[in-house]
Formats: sequence, structure tokens, C-alpha cells
Amino acid sequence: MGSVMLFKVAAIFLLGLLAGGVLVARAEDPYLYYDWNITYGTISPLGVPQQGILINGQFPGPKINCTSNNNIVVNVFNNLDEPFLLSWYGIQQRKNSWQDGTLGTMCSIQPGTNFTYHFQVKDQIGSYYYFPTTALHRAAGGFGGLQIYSRDLIPVPFDSPADDFSILMGDWYNKGHKSLKKLLDSGRSLGRPDGIQINGKSSKVGDSKSNEPLFTMEAGKTYRYRVCNIGMKTSLNFRIQGHSLKLVELEGSHTVQNVYDALDLHVGQCMSVLVTANQDPKDYYFVVSSRFTKKPLTSVGVIRYANGKGAASIELPSPPPETSVGIAWSINQFRSFRWNLTASAARPNPQGSYHYGQINITRTIKLVNSRVQVDGKLRFAINGVSHIDSLTTPLKLAEYYGVQDKVPFKYDVMEDEPKEGANAKVVVAPNVINGTFRNFVEIILENREKTIQTWHLDGYSFFAVAIEPGKWSPEKRKNYNLMDAVSRHNIQVYPGSWAAIMTTLDNAGMWNLRSEMFERSYLGQQLYVSVLSPARSLRDEYNLPDNTQLCGFVKALPKPAPYTI
Repeated sequence: MGSVMLFKVAAIFLLGLLAGGVLVARAEDPYLYYDWNITYGTISPLGVPQQGILINGQFPGPKINCTSNNNIVVNVFNNLDEPFLLSWYGIQQRKNSWQDGTLGTMCSIQPGTNFTYHFQVKDQIGSYYYFPTTALHRAAGGFGGLQIYSRDLIPVPFDSPADDFSILMGDWYNKGHKSLKKLLDSGRSLGRPDGIQINGKSSKVGDSKSNEPLFTMEAGKTYRYRVCNIGMKTSLNFRIQGHSLKLVELEGSHTVQNVYDALDLHVGQCMSVLVTANQDPKDYYFVVSSRFTKKPLTSVGVIRYANGKGAASIELPSPPPETSVGIAWSINQFRSFRWNLTASAARPNPQGSYHYGQINITRTIKLVNSRVQVDGKLRFAINGVSHIDSLTTPLKLAEYYGVQDKVPFKYDVMEDEPKEGANAKVVVAPNVINGTFRNFVEIILENREKTIQTWHLDGYSFFAVAIEPGKWSPEKRKNYNLMDAVSRHNIQVYPGSWAAIMTTLDNAGMWNLRSEMFERSYLGQQLYVSVLSPARSLRDEYNLPDNTQLCGFVKALPKPAPYTI
């Protein structure tokens, strides 16, 4: 079924009366429509044929190009033999966790049925992607890019590039997604990935496959590369032979435009770099290599100059150092990422007009991840709680209908600080914490393990104010960047280190805070933050959409009284 994208020109006008008695009309923001057919198909990212998940026959899936405040309508037809859901990674879904696509907020799309997502990319710009949250479908495809451009009247802090390229890269397993799921369900780890794919392909230096270019540039022009790590567990580093990378955007924020030879990109993260075609016209390798792994993995793709002559050099630019030196290198790079205070983002006012460093902290939540054994099986936990999803009813729907006791789940099973010593017994249960609407919270992510972590928070962006080795304590706050930390939605935490993030809980709904290492979140390293507006007002949260799929305990229940203005 073909993808349809149509603009809905202001057909509906909302009339309102201003205080002065002047009647005005406000046009709705434009709509984009898509029909997506989800099927199985044979793919070979690493040269080994396997069952993949295609969207309209494509792997990776179709790219969504939109503009700030556009309404996105995606009709998803599930032709798999398993339930399916998509999540829109980094899209904040303002007032609308009903569309977030996590197992805690939505009933899955059953085989042979369809569901239509409807959400707005409200007050956002930047580079994002979508991916499946069900089972281990992410290890089979079903992902694609989502790019939000600034509105015409909003200045962008760099000249329009000659073209806009998208790269979705990540580690990859040759085992099928069903085999990988069986591994986790049996209490074992996924193990090491088999390679790295770049836009669904992989090649090595000198491969005949590498003759087909990823992209073509014209000499003298500058291009925007949007690069996302959509892998399962591996941090990556990317670089382009002979070319510098000017960072201009990170997870929806314009950054200070520093120049790099190589950039680390951790699982779930996206960034935009400008690349100028200022070298001899020939082929060059786009190089991706694994970070902090025992067995290094590398993949390349060709960047070609139009009318160029000559193959890419077989000498690849060196990767950054590994071990403790490599961690220090990566932390220093993180600290060099700064918010562009004078640039506009989705709104005309400068990013720096929001002075987050002057807001008083109302709550501190310290989260410590752990790898544990429960009944002889591998689990992962946060502060001693290993999350499990409800088998029948998504947590948000249970909360909305007031049937939490039937699911069942309880709030605040997990405490704001980890239990130590003899009291550190692991509890396996739905992990939902209450968040107070509009509170400004500080979240400490402390990693006492020997492997790197990445974390993501749905529904929000946060200020990543610090990463340091060791353990966190309150006096560490003196080292926070309270001026120009980047506003983002994903943060890495290095082995034996901690990270501090800050955000205002101003988006009512139920939101997933999770490890982006997929086996870790699948086996419990996640939680949900329930943020309820005491006013029960449409100003704060939308009502349950009419087309919401209902399942489990709420399927036959009458709808609760709707919110009002």
C-alpha cells in the first residue's frame, strides 16, 4: 500500500472573541497523512538473509519530513503474525501520552488490524526516528527517520544546506528477532552483535558493495547529515575521511557550532553535522566503529563527489582511544556540547531565554541500575525494582479507568534512592512513580556496572548538566553546568560514573524512563512516571482519543467523564 502525504490546507477555522470584541480566525496547523503496511520480508544488512520487518516494502522504513507544529496522521496496518506498536522517539507528544507507542500507554495493534496514530510535533525541531516497541521487533527493522524543520519565519543559525542526508546506523544481529526474544525470555543475554549496519547495509573497505554511494556531494557545497544510532546496545563513533564535522543540532536543540574529526553517538542519540565538500573530487569513506566493546566492529559507506575520479583510500581515519583513556575522551567531548543560547529553536525566542539554572529543585531522584539474577534468570533493575509490563492492560489505561488494583500495580514501589546492603532485595513488578505536575526535578543516573548505559525519557527534554566518574553526592552540584547544558532526551552514563539531568514535569501523562540498551529495558530496566494534572483540564492533557484501542480490564468499561476546559 503506497504512502500518501497530503497537506490539509486550513479547512477548519476556530473562531474566538478577543477581550476587545474583535472576532478572529485561527487556521489549524497543516496535516501530513501516511498509510503504512507492516509486513515481513527478507533483508540482509550484514549479508546474511533473515526475516525483517518492512514498512511499505522498505527497510529502513519511509522517512517523515515535517515542520514544527505539523499534525502527523499515520494509519498502520499490521500484517505480521504478532502484535505491533510504533513509538516516535524524542517526539514529546505534548498532553498526549495516548499516542506514545509504549507498552505502558497503548494496547498493541493486533495481527490483521490497523490503528491510526494522530499526534502533533508541537514546538519541536530536529532529528528523530520511529521504531517498534513490541517484542524484539527493533532487531528486525520497522524503523525510519523523522525530521522536523523550522517554520519559514523562524531563523536557523546556519545557511540552508545543499541537501539534507539521513543516516540510521546501529549494531546488528544475524539471529532473527524471534530467536533473540527466546534468548531473553529464557533469562540469557543477547551477547555480542555481529556487525554494524548503515542505512540497512554493511560493507568493508574494498568490498564491491561499497561502490554504491550512500550519498553524492558536489564540490564546494555544504550538506547536512542527520545521524542516529538506532542499535540495540552498542555505542558508536563516526567520521568521514578527510572531512570535518560541524555539530549544529543535538536531539532537537541547536548547539554551539564546534568542529570535530570524529563524534561518539550512543544508543538512541541523534545529531546533525554540516559537512563541506572541500576535498579533491573522488570517493571518501563514511566510517562507523563500535565503542567500549571487547571485539571492535567497523562498517563503511561511500560518500561520492559528483564527477569525481578515484576510489576511497584504504587508510581509514583512526578511531578514538578505548579503555579508561577512551572514556575520558568521550566525557570531554560531551562537555564540549553546548546549547546555542542566541539561536531560536521551534519558537522565535532564543533558546537561552529559558534560565533553567535559576529554578529551585523540588525533588531529587537517584537511580542506580543493576544486573541481577531472579529465580536463576537474568534481570535488570533500577533501585531494586525490575519492571514488568502488564500482560493485559496498559498502565496508563488502567490509571485512566481507575482499575489499577485489577492489573495490578501500585505507585512508588521504587524509592527515590536505592536501598543498600541487606535491604537491596530485587522486586519484580510494574514500576510506576508519581510525579507532581510542574515540579522541577533532578534525576541522578548512577552506573556502578562495568558497561556503558544510555537512558531516555519520553514526553520531555531535559538539561544534561553533568557527567562525572565516581559516585554522586549533593556537593557535586557545584560542578553542574547551569548556563548552557544542551536540552535533550537521551544521556549516556559511563562505567563507574554518574550523570545528572533536570527537567520540569509540565507534560501531563504517563511517560517511560528507560535504558536504551534494549535487552536491559526488556528485562526490567525501565519505569513509568505518572504526571497527573489536579485540574483534570484539557489545558493540561487531552482526553482519551475516540479511536483508542481498548484491551484487558478496560475493554468493556464505560469511558470515564472527559476532561473539560
